Amino acid sequence: MSKLTDLPKRILIGRALRSDRLGETLLPKRIALPVFASDPLSSVAYAPGEVLLVLSIAGVSAYQYSPWIALAVVVLMFTVVASYRQNVHAYPSGGGDYEVANTNLGPRAGLTVASALLVDYVLTVAVSISSGVENLGSAIPFVVEHKVLVAVAIIALLTVMNLRGVRESGKLFAIPTYVFVTGVFLMIAWGAYQGLVLGHTMKAPTADFEIKAEEAGLAGFALVFLLLRAFSSGCAALTGVEAISNGVPAFRKPKSKNAATTLALMGLLAVTMFCGIIGLAMASDVKMAENPGHDLLKDGVPVGDDYVQNPVISQVAAAVFGDGTFFFVLLAAATALVLFLAANTAYNGFPLLGSILAQDRYLPRQLHTRGDRLAFSNGIVLLAGTAAALVVAYGADSTKLIQLYIVGVFVSFTLSQTGMVRHWNRHLRTEKNPAVRRRMVRSRAINAFGAFFTGLVLVVVLATKFTHGAWVALLGMVIFYVLMSAVRRHYDRVAEEIAAADTPSDDSVRPSRVHAIVLVSKVHRPTLRALAYAQLLRTDKLEALSISVDAAETRALRTEWERRGINVPLKILDSPYREITRPVVEYVRGLRRESPRDVVSVLIPEYVVGHWYEHLLHNQSALRLKGRLLFTPGVMVTSVPYQLVSSEKARKRARRRQDWNAPGSVRRGPVHERDE
Repeated sequence: MSKLTDLPKRILIGRALRSDRLGETLLPKRIALPVFASDPLSSVAYAPGEVLLVLSIAGVSAYQYSPWIALAVVVLMFTVVASYRQNVHAYPSGGGDYEVANTNLGPRAGLTVASALLVDYVLTVAVSISSGVENLGSAIPFVVEHKVLVAVAIIALLTVMNLRGVRESGKLFAIPTYVFVTGVFLMIAWGAYQGLVLGHTMKAPTADFEIKAEEAGLAGFALVFLLLRAFSSGCAALTGVEAISNGVPAFRKPKSKNAATTLALMGLLAVTMFCGIIGLAMASDVKMAENPGHDLLKDGVPVGDDYVQNPVISQVAAAVFGDGTFFFVLLAAATALVLFLAANTAYNGFPLLGSILAQDRYLPRQLHTRGDRLAFSNGIVLLAGTAAALVVAYGADSTKLIQLYIVGVFVSFTLSQTGMVRHWNRHLRTEKNPAVRRRMVRSRAINAFGAFFTGLVLVVVLATKFTHGAWVALLGMVIFYVLMSAVRRHYDRVAEEIAAADTPSDDSVRPSRVHAIVLVSKVHRPTLRALAYAQLLRTDKLEALSISVDAAETRALRTEWERRGINVPLKILDSPYREITRPVVEYVRGLRRESPRDVVSVLIPEYVVGHWYEHLLHNQSALRLKGRLLFTPGVMVTSVPYQLVSSEKARKRARRRQDWNAPGSVRRGPVHERDE
């Protein structure tokens, strides 16, 4: 069975890496950028469209506000980037927002931030994959017809790629990310040259369309609310910014400096592309509508439900490069691919945060350990499963999923920056160096403005998106919070129960006597070995115990026992209902009631087999019995193994494969090294 699983595992994720090779997996800035910033960089493919979709409710006239909304998003982006540059220098351990909030605002705030980030990471995968499938579906009808299946398949592919390791997956993701960024900048530059220098008029495929306004002539509070909703939709461009602060340990040294540089570069690229696409969309007269078949009009007639509304970036590329040209196709392909790869930000952030939370006993400990390729494999698989379930539940519809988006990230933004203000206040109380104090005061001002601005945006997002689906994200945060609190209480309760007392206790006092019981079904070699082992233990009382479910077999057992002259008393319990487990458990409990200070040691002969299917044929009664006895205080259960021929053959096969170094064996060390 091991060979059957080792070979596919080796093919899919590669050979295991030694723990001392962890440094080789650290990322330089050129690879860290696509690994940790692919989400905010790729969001320019749909964030401008979300802004125009909301503004289209009031008609084409509302598009005039899109540059101002873009400016507000830019100010917010620079504020968040500047704030997080302070974070990565102050907390380089990789805890990110969770560590900042937990240290400065308390465990409840830290757990709230962790819940928000976990939800946001899951949504990042679901939204990015669904959006990429929709972009790809505009060119390949099969993808549209089976978009849920395709989305789940892509999640599975990304999972395998990330299980191969951060550095290796980063190399795979770097090329399409850089092609996408280069293509967008080329489109912006060529579009600006045509419009500003050559004076050409660029027309998007929807330039001649009209928009049927759902709410025409909005003014006053209604207009303000619409603009705020458009702004909150545009804030999708900021998702993933916090991933770099969570991933500082994955950077090469100097870690904090490289992470801060990557943050600044990511912010500059993202805002330039976002503003450029918004500007070209205005120049080429792009039209978008939430219900395109009904609200987009051509010659005064709705375009119909068969019309496929292409994303803003596709329409702008058609206007700048020409529909169907080489650069148009290249950018379209890179856009679809980078949207798929944008999920990689979550694949790096979620497992790392899960590992930190597991170390703090808020999540199962299995999430803290690294896999064969030094990646947090359990966290990667958990993220993939949760995101796939969400994609299936929402039918891989990015329009529905994006309404759940960005709530969690702004919760973490706000609490993190508030925690940083407290961090600087605490250090300023003890710092005496004037130069250091000036830097701290400057950093505190940046974080204070960031906390105010992101808190304001959080209020806007909740007010404008709550009824559109944000409540689902909040519910997810509550569920994560409750589950993690319950896990922490469980671990704390277990730690308290098993803590060794400073003074002698019942656990350290030697039992008065040991009553050993060897379970017997027949007189065969496993039974004789178990009896010999029990006699070697020199217990105070030793007896063999058999359950009678068949009178003829019981008589044969007693006859053989007497014929062999075995000097261990044989006790036979009748079982009129042919049960085996219950009579043994009741007998053992009876012994405990009679002598509470005695320890009862139950020895169970077991077969050791070499094939997986043989496990189905042996040891089932022993397994059930051990499961019941484990819940009985004062009872020790010992398995006495007897190796069958098939197990010996399996051992020889394992020795022959020893030189092969199956995944995981290098990490554990060869057998002879462990024995030493």
